[in-house]
Formats: sequence, structure tokens, C-alpha cells
Amino acid sequence: MTGIRVALAQPGISADARVNGKTVRSLMRKAAAGRARLVQFPEGALSGYAKEQIADWSQVDWDVVREELERIMALAAELRLWVVLGSAHPLTPPHRPHNSLYVISDAGELVDRYDKRFCSNTEINHFYSPGFDPVVFDVDGYRFGCAICVEVNFPHLFSQYERLGVECLLLSAYPVDSIFELKARAYAAINCYWVSMSLPAQTVDLMPSGLITPTGTYAAQLSGNSGLAITTLDRDDPALTVPFQHARPWRATAVKGDIYRTRAVDDPRSRDKTAL
Repeated sequence: MTGIRVALAQPGISADARVNGKTVRSLMRKAAAGRARLVQFPEGALSGYAKEQIADWSQVDWDVVREELERIMALAAELRLWVVLGSAHPLTPPHRPHNSLYVISDAGELVDRYDKRFCSNTEINHFYSPGFDPVVFDVDGYRFGCAICVEVNFPHLFSQYERLGVECLLLSAYPVDSIFELKARAYAAINCYWVSMSLPAQTVDLMPSGLITPTGTYAAQLSGNSGLAITTLDRDDPALTVPFQHARPWRATAVKGDIYRTRAVDDPRSRDKTAL
């Protein structure tokens, strides 16, 4: 089989990191049993998400969060499974945590961390410190990137990942409105890459988690309150020939602009914007 199998998790998230950690590990085992190479979790899946489960950071036992993270990393090595896990990441007091995605390799190593760059007004003023850098990483020859929730409203982040060669953008979120899903589908089609949405069970009434193809359609969606979906990314799928082999290269050429500048005409009827 060509391609790479990925799993999208849709867990319920609690304020208890021990409960969340147990849920994460259970879904990791199911992902591995389904021959997934990577499993993605929602925003705040380990620590709980501010404004929803967390009203104040004093509620969080950071030692427990770290212990659970270490257990998840150990299981990733045991299962030979990549894990992208949403959690708050504590900084040195009095600095507020980052809102992060931990990138854990199949060797159980924390190889990178994506820190949410565009926090909401409430997040930046009351809960989180911002990050500033994109994160890309490769698994089995496929390139992944990371984004979190409200960043869906900032198109330049998604076009940046296209320029960085990303083939699947992992969008972990805790959405608050149904238009979120339409924006994610649009970015997949515009940038000609997969967008994988991992969302908590609490928001299933707005939309389920799902993998969006480079054509803006779904390759997989979770049904009801199911906790996991596994599907395959295959860049050689004939159905994706147009977005990968034609549309994406053409749009990159168009953005550079030379194909238009070399065809500029010196014509008074072009310069005169009021000509009939």
C-alpha cells in the first residue's frame, strides 16, 4: 500500500490531566492497532483548554501534566507511533503558558512543539503567551505542518505552510462556530493539501473531526461521538492528480508573478482606465 495512514482523535476533554492522559493512551493503542503511523489530538487535549475546562492556571497540576506527557511519550516509542498532542505548555512563572501542539516521534522523543501564534483576544489577555514560528516535520516522506483553532482566520499562515512544502496541515482546535469547517475546507482546496481537523467530543454538534482532501472534500469524518478515524494519505491517488500535479505548481508560479510581468503590454488602451 502506498501513502501513510493517519488517525484523527475526537476525545472528550476534562480538567483532569490524569483522565485525559488515560484517554490519549487508549486512542493511541487503537490508532496503532489500525496501522496508523501518526495520531493527532485536539487543542488542549492533555491539560484541558482555557475558558472551557480551565478557568485559572492555578487549577492545573503541572507535575501531573508532565508525568502524563512522559507516559504518552513512552507509549509512542512502544507503539512506534507519531503523536501530535494538544496541551498548554508551562513557562517560567509569572509568564503564562503557551497553547501548544507537542510533536512526539515514533522513538518517543519530543522533536518539536508548535506554539499558537495568533491567540484570541481573551487568550492573549488572560491565558496564554504567543508563539512565533511555524512547525513542519516529515514522517515516511510526507510533510506535515501545525496550526491551532482561531488561526483558521489568518490566511497567510496557511499559504506559508504551502510554501514550506506541507502536504497535510494538522489543524487541532476547540471550535466555537460551524463556519470553522467551511474555512478549513477552503484552505485545503486553495493550498492543495490535506487539512486534518482533530476536535473534541464536546464540539461534535458544530462539526465532527475529519480529514479534508486537497479538493476540499472529505476523505473521512467521524460519526457521532466516535473517538477515532483512520485513513490514508496518498499523494499518488489519481483523484488528486489535478491539485497536486497541476493546480499547486501553477499557483506557485502565478504567485511569483513573472508569467504575468513578462506579458505586460504597452498599450494606451490598457493605461487609460476610463477608455470605452
